[in-house]
Amino acid sequence: MTKACIVGWAHTPFGKLEEPDVESLIARVSGEALAHAGVSHDQVDGIYVGVMNNGFSKQGFEATQVALAQPELAHVPATHVENACATGSAALYTALDFIESGRGHVALVVGAEKMTAKSVAETSDILLSASYRKEEGEIAGGFAGVFGRIAQNYFQRYGDRSEELARIAAKNHRNGVSNPYAQMRRDFGFEFCNTVSDKNPYVAAPLRRTDCSLISDGAAALVVADEETAETLQRAIAFRARVHANDFLPLSRRDPIAFEGARRAWAKARESAGISMDDLDFVETHDCFTVAELIEYEAMGLAGQGEGYRVVRDGIAEKDGKLPINASGGLKSKGHPIGATGISMHVMACLQLMQEAQEMQIEGAKLGGVFNMGGAAVANYVSILERTR
Repeated sequence: MTKACIVGWAHTPFGKLEEPDVESLIARVSGEALAHAGVSHDQVDGIYVGVMNNGFSKQGFEATQVALAQPELAHVPATHVENACATGSAALYTALDFIESGRGHVALVVGAEKMTAKSVAETSDILLSASYRKEEGEIAGGFAGVFGRIAQNYFQRYGDRSEELARIAAKNHRNGVSNPYAQMRRDFGFEFCNTVSDKNPYVAAPLRRTDCSLISDGAAALVVADEETAETLQRAIAFRARVHANDFLPLSRRDPIAFEGARRAWAKARESAGISMDDLDFVETHDCFTVAELIEYEAMGLAGQGEGYRVVRDGIAEKDGKLPINASGGLKSKGHPIGATGISMHVMACLQLMQEAQEMQIEGAKLGGVFNMGGAAVANYVSILERTR
Protein backbone atom coordinates (compact mmCIF):
# COMPACT_ATOMS: atom_id res chain seq x y z
CA MET A 1 0.00 0.00 0.00
CA THR A 2 1.15 3.53 -0.75
CA LYS A 3 2.40 5.35 2.35
CA ALA A 4 2.05 9.07 2.91
CA CYS A 5 4.72 11.40 4.29
CA ILE A 6 4.79 14.95 5.59
CA VAL A 7 6.88 17.00 3.16
CA GLY A 8 6.34 20.61 4.26
CA TRP A 9 4.68 22.86 6.81
CA ALA A 10 3.93 26.34 8.07
CA HIS A 11 2.96 27.75 11.47
CA THR A 12 1.82 31.15 12.76
CA PRO A 13 2.60 32.36 16.26
CA PHE A 14 -0.23 31.47 18.64
CA GLY A 15 -1.92 34.09 20.81
CA LYS A 16 -4.20 37.07 20.32
CA LEU A 17 -3.45 37.79 16.69
CA GLU A 18 -4.31 40.75 14.48
CA GLU A 19 -5.92 38.55 11.82
CA PRO A 20 -9.67 39.20 12.10
CA ASP A 21 -10.96 35.76 11.14
CA VAL A 22 -10.20 32.16 10.20
CA GLU A 23 -10.03 33.08 6.51
CA SER A 24 -7.06 35.37 7.10
CA LEU A 25 -5.34 32.78 9.31
CA ILE A 26 -5.76 30.11 6.61
CA ALA A 27 -4.32 32.52 4.07
CA ARG A 28 -1.28 33.11 6.25
CA VAL A 29 -0.14 29.46 6.22
CA SER A 30 -1.52 27.77 3.09
CA GLY A 31 0.83 29.29 0.52
CA GLU A 32 3.77 29.20 2.91
CA ALA A 33 3.36 25.45 3.48
CA LEU A 34 3.28 24.73 -0.27
CA ALA A 35 6.41 26.83 -0.77
CA HIS A 36 8.17 25.07 2.09
CA ALA A 37 7.33 21.70 0.54
CA GLY A 38 8.47 22.81 -2.89
CA VAL A 39 5.08 21.87 -4.34
CA SER A 40 3.25 23.84 -7.03
CA HIS A 41 -0.47 24.54 -6.97
CA ASP A 42 -1.12 22.23 -9.90
CA GLN A 43 0.33 19.30 -7.93
CA VAL A 44 -2.26 19.58 -5.14
CA ASP A 45 -4.94 16.89 -5.47
CA GLY A 46 -6.90 17.50 -2.27
CA ILE A 47 -7.37 20.08 0.49
CA TYR A 48 -8.41 19.28 4.05
CA VAL A 49 -9.24 22.06 6.50
CA GLY A 50 -9.65 21.57 10.24
CA VAL A 51 -11.68 24.24 12.06
CA MET A 52 -13.90 23.49 15.04
CA ASN A 53 -15.85 26.79 14.93
CA ASN A 54 -19.22 25.73 16.43
CA GLY A 55 -19.97 29.34 17.29
CA PHE A 56 -16.64 31.15 17.14
CA SER A 57 -17.78 32.53 13.78
CA LYS A 58 -21.03 32.74 11.82
CA GLN A 59 -19.04 31.91 8.69
CA GLY A 60 -18.74 28.20 8.08
CA PHE A 61 -17.78 26.24 4.94
CA GLU A 62 -14.13 26.75 5.88
CA ALA A 63 -12.70 24.33 3.31
CA THR A 64 -13.57 26.79 0.54
CA GLN A 65 -11.53 29.57 2.13
CA VAL A 66 -8.11 28.23 1.09
CA ALA A 67 -8.85 29.22 -2.52
CA LEU A 68 -9.64 32.81 -1.52
CA ALA A 69 -5.94 33.38 -0.90
CA GLN A 70 -4.73 30.70 -3.33
CA PRO A 71 -7.04 31.12 -6.35
CA GLU A 72 -5.08 28.49 -8.30
CA LEU A 73 -6.63 25.94 -5.93
CA ALA A 74 -10.24 26.98 -6.57
CA HIS A 75 -11.14 23.75 -8.40
CA VAL A 76 -9.25 21.32 -6.15
CA PRO A 77 -11.57 19.14 -4.02
CA ALA A 78 -11.67 20.65 -0.52
CA THR A 79 -13.20 19.18 2.64
CA HIS A 80 -13.82 20.60 6.11
CA VAL A 81 -13.13 18.25 9.05
CA GLU A 82 -14.17 18.71 12.68
CA ASN A 83 -13.48 16.47 15.67
CA ALA A 84 -13.44 18.76 18.71
CA CYS A 85 -9.95 19.43 20.07
CA ALA A 86 -8.54 16.72 17.77
CA THR A 87 -9.82 18.52 14.67
CA GLY A 88 -6.29 19.13 13.35
CA SER A 89 -5.26 15.48 13.58
CA ALA A 90 -8.59 14.41 12.09
CA ALA A 91 -7.96 16.63 9.05
CA LEU A 92 -4.42 15.26 8.75
CA TYR A 93 -5.50 11.62 8.99
CA THR A 94 -8.23 12.22 6.41
CA ALA A 95 -5.61 13.61 4.04
CA LEU A 96 -3.33 10.64 4.72
CA ASP A 97 -6.19 8.25 3.95
CA PHE A 98 -6.78 10.13 0.69
CA ILE A 99 -3.14 9.74 -0.35
CA GLU A 100 -2.79 6.15 0.79
CA SER A 101 -5.96 5.14 -1.06
CA GLY A 102 -4.21 6.15 -4.26
CA ARG A 103 -6.75 8.85 -5.08
CA GLY A 104 -4.12 11.59 -5.05
CA HIS A 105 -0.41 12.24 -4.77
CA VAL A 106 -0.30 15.51 -2.79
CA ALA A 107 -2.67 17.08 -0.25
CA LEU A 108 -2.67 20.34 1.67
CA VAL A 109 -3.89 20.22 5.28
CA VAL A 110 -4.71 23.43 7.17
CA GLY A 111 -5.89 23.90 10.76
CA ALA A 112 -7.01 27.21 12.22
CA GLU A 113 -9.12 28.82 14.92
CA LYS A 114 -9.98 32.39 15.87
CA MET A 115 -11.00 32.27 19.53
CA THR A 116 -10.13 35.63 21.08
CA ALA A 117 -12.88 37.59 19.32
CA LYS A 118 -15.39 36.03 21.73
CA SER A 119 -15.74 36.75 25.43
CA VAL A 120 -14.44 34.24 27.95
CA ALA A 121 -18.02 33.27 28.82
CA GLU A 122 -18.91 32.72 25.15
CA THR A 123 -15.73 30.72 24.57
CA SER A 124 -16.41 28.55 27.61
CA ASP A 125 -19.87 27.75 26.32
CA ILE A 126 -18.61 26.95 22.80
CA LEU A 127 -15.96 24.60 24.18
CA LEU A 128 -18.62 22.73 26.16
CA SER A 129 -19.80 21.34 22.83
CA ALA A 130 -16.84 18.95 23.17
CA SER A 131 -18.60 17.44 26.19
CA TYR A 132 -21.97 15.68 26.50
CA ARG A 133 -24.27 18.64 27.09
CA LYS A 134 -27.24 16.50 28.16
CA GLU A 135 -25.33 15.55 31.31
CA GLU A 136 -22.37 17.95 31.51
CA GLY A 137 -23.75 21.17 30.03
CA GLU A 138 -24.37 22.78 33.42
CA ILE A 139 -20.96 22.06 34.94
CA ALA A 140 -19.63 25.30 36.39
CA GLY A 141 -16.53 26.61 34.68
CA GLY A 142 -17.27 25.20 31.25
CA PHE A 143 -14.74 22.74 29.84
CA ALA A 144 -12.30 23.67 32.60
CA GLY A 145 -15.04 22.51 34.97
CA VAL A 146 -15.20 19.16 33.17
CA PHE A 147 -11.48 18.63 33.73
CA GLY A 148 -11.77 20.06 37.23
CA ARG A 149 -14.22 17.25 37.95
CA ILE A 150 -11.81 14.74 36.40
CA ALA A 151 -9.05 16.07 38.66
CA GLN A 152 -11.31 15.80 41.70
CA ASN A 153 -12.11 12.19 40.87
CA TYR A 154 -8.44 11.42 40.31
CA PHE A 155 -7.44 12.98 43.64
CA GLN A 156 -10.21 11.14 45.48
CA ARG A 157 -9.00 7.81 44.14
CA TYR A 158 -5.23 8.28 44.13
CA GLY A 159 -4.49 11.22 46.43
CA ASP A 160 -3.92 14.94 45.98
CA ARG A 161 -1.48 15.51 43.11
CA SER A 162 -1.70 19.30 43.00
CA GLU A 163 2.07 19.55 43.42
CA GLU A 164 2.70 17.26 40.46
CA LEU A 165 0.27 19.28 38.35
CA ALA A 166 2.17 22.43 39.25
CA ARG A 167 5.44 20.78 38.24
CA ILE A 168 3.93 19.84 34.86
CA ALA A 169 2.78 23.44 34.38
CA ALA A 170 6.19 24.79 35.36
CA LYS A 171 7.94 22.34 33.00
CA ASN A 172 5.82 23.29 30.04
CA HIS A 173 6.10 27.02 30.66
CA ARG A 174 9.86 26.67 31.03
CA ASN A 175 10.05 24.78 27.74
CA GLY A 176 7.79 27.29 26.02
CA VAL A 177 10.30 30.08 26.54
CA SER A 178 12.34 28.50 23.72
CA ASN A 179 9.40 28.23 21.30
CA PRO A 180 9.13 31.21 18.94
CA TYR A 181 5.51 30.26 18.15
CA ALA A 182 4.37 30.06 21.79
CA GLN A 183 1.69 32.36 23.16
CA MET A 184 3.12 32.45 26.71
CA ARG A 185 6.93 32.53 26.60
CA ARG A 186 7.40 32.97 30.33
CA ASP A 187 8.94 30.73 32.98
CA PHE A 188 6.60 31.05 35.95
CA GLY A 189 8.51 28.63 38.16
CA PHE A 190 7.16 25.86 40.35
CA GLU A 191 6.31 27.98 43.41
CA PHE A 192 4.06 30.31 41.46
CA CYS A 193 2.30 27.42 39.71
CA ASN A 194 1.85 25.60 43.02
CA THR A 195 0.40 28.57 44.92
CA VAL A 196 -3.17 29.79 44.72
CA SER A 197 -3.09 33.59 44.52
CA ASP A 198 -4.81 36.58 42.94
CA LYS A 199 -2.66 36.01 39.85
CA ASN A 200 -3.13 32.24 39.94
CA PRO A 201 -6.65 31.62 41.25
CA TYR A 202 -8.69 28.47 41.06
CA VAL A 203 -10.47 28.25 37.70
CA ALA A 204 -12.23 24.98 38.47
CA ALA A 205 -10.87 23.57 41.72
CA PRO A 206 -8.47 21.88 42.09
CA LEU A 207 -7.25 23.35 38.77
CA ARG A 208 -5.60 26.73 38.98
CA ARG A 209 -5.07 29.17 36.13
CA THR A 210 -1.62 27.72 35.49
CA ASP A 211 -3.20 24.27 35.10
CA CYS A 212 -5.30 25.42 32.13
CA SER A 213 -4.34 25.96 28.50
CA LEU A 214 -4.85 29.31 26.85
CA ILE A 215 -7.52 30.85 24.64
CA SER A 216 -5.71 31.32 21.36
CA ASP A 217 -5.79 32.34 17.73
CA GLY A 218 -3.53 30.59 15.26
CA ALA A 219 -3.04 28.38 12.24
CA ALA A 220 -0.73 25.64 11.04
CA ALA A 221 -0.48 23.70 7.81
CA LEU A 222 1.08 20.51 6.50
CA VAL A 223 1.70 19.19 3.01
CA VAL A 224 1.51 15.41 2.66
CA ALA A 225 2.57 13.34 -0.33
CA ASP A 226 2.98 9.72 -1.36
CA GLU A 227 6.41 8.15 -1.06
CA GLU A 228 7.18 8.39 -4.77
CA THR A 229 6.48 12.12 -4.82
CA ALA A 230 8.30 12.64 -1.52
CA GLU A 231 11.46 11.20 -3.07
CA THR A 232 11.56 14.18 -5.45
CA LEU A 233 11.24 16.74 -2.61
CA GLN A 234 13.60 18.10 0.03
CA ARG A 235 12.26 16.31 3.10
CA ALA A 236 9.99 13.49 4.21
CA ILE A 237 8.66 12.62 7.66
CA ALA A 238 7.02 9.18 7.64
CA PHE A 239 4.45 7.60 9.94
CA ARG A 240 5.87 4.45 11.53
CA ALA A 241 2.35 4.12 12.94
CA ARG A 242 -0.83 6.15 13.22
CA VAL A 243 -3.88 5.15 15.25
CA HIS A 244 -7.25 6.69 16.00
CA ALA A 245 -9.34 5.23 18.84
CA ASN A 246 -12.56 6.57 20.33
CA ASP A 247 -14.37 6.29 23.64
CA PHE A 248 -17.83 7.16 24.96
CA LEU A 249 -18.64 10.88 24.96
CA PRO A 250 -20.53 10.97 28.30
CA LEU A 251 -18.26 10.71 31.31
CA SER A 252 -21.00 8.66 32.97
CA ARG A 253 -20.54 5.84 30.44
CA ARG A 254 -16.89 5.18 31.34
CA ASP A 255 -14.21 5.59 33.97
CA PRO A 256 -13.42 9.27 33.37
CA ILE A 257 -9.89 9.06 34.77
CA ALA A 258 -8.82 5.91 32.93
CA PHE A 259 -8.46 7.54 29.47
CA GLU A 260 -9.13 4.10 28.02
CA GLY A 261 -9.36 5.34 24.44
CA ALA A 262 -5.96 7.00 24.77
CA ARG A 263 -4.53 3.85 26.34
CA ARG A 264 -5.82 1.71 23.48
CA ALA A 265 -4.49 4.13 20.86
CA TRP A 266 -1.03 4.13 22.40
CA ALA A 267 -0.96 0.34 22.77
CA LYS A 268 -1.98 -0.21 19.16
CA ALA A 269 0.50 2.41 17.91
CA ARG A 270 3.38 0.78 19.79
CA GLU A 271 2.39 -2.62 18.45
CA SER A 272 2.03 -1.36 14.89
CA ALA A 273 5.37 0.47 15.04
CA GLY A 274 7.10 -2.46 16.72
CA ILE A 275 8.47 -0.31 19.53
CA SER A 276 8.31 0.31 23.25
CA MET A 277 8.15 3.72 24.88
CA ASP A 278 11.90 3.38 25.50
CA ASP A 279 12.46 3.69 21.75
CA LEU A 280 10.91 7.14 21.55
CA ASP A 281 13.11 10.23 21.78
CA PHE A 282 10.29 12.64 22.61
CA VAL A 283 6.50 13.02 22.81
CA GLU A 284 4.22 15.96 22.11
CA THR A 285 1.09 15.30 24.16
CA HIS A 286 -2.25 17.04 24.62
CA ASP A 287 -1.98 19.02 27.85
CA CYS A 288 -5.18 21.03 27.56
CA PHE A 289 -5.07 20.82 31.36
CA THR A 290 -2.18 19.59 33.47
CA VAL A 291 -4.27 16.73 34.85
CA ALA A 292 -4.70 15.51 31.26
CA GLU A 293 -0.93 15.27 30.83
CA LEU A 294 -0.63 13.45 34.16
CA ILE A 295 -3.21 10.82 33.17
CA GLU A 296 -1.69 10.58 29.69
CA TYR A 297 1.60 9.43 31.26
CA GLU A 298 -0.36 6.43 32.48
CA ALA A 299 -2.17 5.95 29.17
CA MET A 300 1.21 5.94 27.38
CA GLY A 301 2.39 3.14 29.62
CA LEU A 302 5.02 5.18 31.45
CA ALA A 303 3.39 4.43 34.81
CA GLY A 304 0.61 2.34 36.28
CA GLN A 305 -2.83 3.79 36.96
CA GLY A 306 -2.61 6.34 39.74
CA GLU A 307 1.19 6.41 39.49
CA GLY A 308 1.70 9.15 36.91
CA TYR A 309 3.20 11.21 39.72
CA ARG A 310 6.29 8.99 39.50
CA VAL A 311 7.00 10.30 35.99
CA VAL A 312 6.96 13.82 37.41
CA ARG A 313 9.01 13.10 40.52
CA ASP A 314 11.64 11.14 38.58
CA GLY A 315 12.03 13.93 36.00
CA ILE A 316 11.33 11.51 33.14
CA ALA A 317 9.32 14.06 31.12
CA GLU A 318 11.75 16.96 31.56
CA LYS A 319 13.58 18.19 28.47
CA ASP A 320 16.76 16.54 29.75
CA GLY A 321 14.87 13.51 31.08
CA LYS A 322 14.55 9.97 29.77
CA LEU A 323 11.55 10.88 27.58
CA PRO A 324 11.10 14.63 27.02
CA ILE A 325 7.42 15.47 26.85
CA ASN A 326 6.21 18.77 25.40
CA ALA A 327 9.60 20.29 24.66
CA SER A 328 7.57 22.84 22.67
CA GLY A 329 5.82 24.01 25.84
CA GLY A 330 2.73 22.05 24.92
CA LEU A 331 -0.74 23.53 24.73
CA LYS A 332 -0.12 24.99 28.18
CA SER A 333 2.50 27.44 26.93
CA LYS A 334 2.20 27.31 23.14
CA GLY A 335 -1.55 27.88 23.13
CA HIS A 336 -4.57 25.87 21.97
CA PRO A 337 -6.37 27.28 18.91
CA ILE A 338 -8.60 24.24 18.59
CA GLY A 339 -8.48 23.48 14.86
CA ALA A 340 -4.77 24.20 14.59
CA THR A 341 -3.60 22.23 17.62
CA GLY A 342 -3.22 18.73 16.16
CA ILE A 343 -1.43 20.05 13.09
CA SER A 344 0.80 22.24 15.24
CA MET A 345 1.81 19.23 17.35
CA HIS A 346 2.87 17.37 14.20
CA VAL A 347 4.83 20.42 13.00
CA MET A 348 6.66 20.54 16.35
CA ALA A 349 7.55 16.86 15.94
CA CYS A 350 8.74 17.41 12.37
CA LEU A 351 11.02 20.24 13.48
CA GLN A 352 12.59 17.92 16.05
CA LEU A 353 13.11 15.11 13.52
CA MET A 354 14.62 17.50 10.96
CA GLN A 355 16.96 18.86 13.66
CA GLU A 356 15.45 22.30 13.03
CA ALA A 357 13.87 22.96 16.44
CA GLN A 358 16.62 25.41 17.43
CA GLU A 359 16.49 26.06 21.19
CA MET A 360 13.73 23.46 21.56
CA GLN A 361 15.89 20.78 19.96
CA ILE A 362 16.30 17.42 21.65
CA GLU A 363 19.72 16.17 20.66
CA GLY A 364 19.68 13.16 18.36
CA ALA A 365 15.87 12.98 18.07
CA LYS A 366 15.01 10.29 15.50
CA LEU A 367 11.67 8.84 16.60
CA GLY A 368 8.84 10.87 18.09
CA GLY A 369 5.29 10.43 19.32
CA VAL A 370 2.32 12.77 19.05
CA PHE A 371 -0.90 12.41 21.05
CA ASN A 372 -3.84 14.70 20.26
CA MET A 373 -7.29 14.17 21.75
CA GLY A 374 -10.78 15.54 21.21
CA GLY A 375 -12.93 16.14 24.27
CA ALA A 376 -12.02 14.41 27.52
CA ALA A 377 -10.08 11.58 25.82
CA VAL A 378 -12.99 10.80 23.48
CA ALA A 379 -11.25 11.00 20.07
CA ASN A 380 -7.64 9.86 20.49
CA TYR A 381 -4.92 10.12 17.84
CA VAL A 382 -1.39 8.73 18.20
CA SER A 383 1.30 9.22 15.55
CA ILE A 384 4.77 7.67 15.62
CA LEU A 385 6.98 9.72 13.32
CA GLU A 386 10.46 9.32 11.84
CA ARG A 387 12.48 11.12 9.21
CA THR A 388 13.06 9.21 5.97
CA ARG A 389 14.46 12.04 3.84
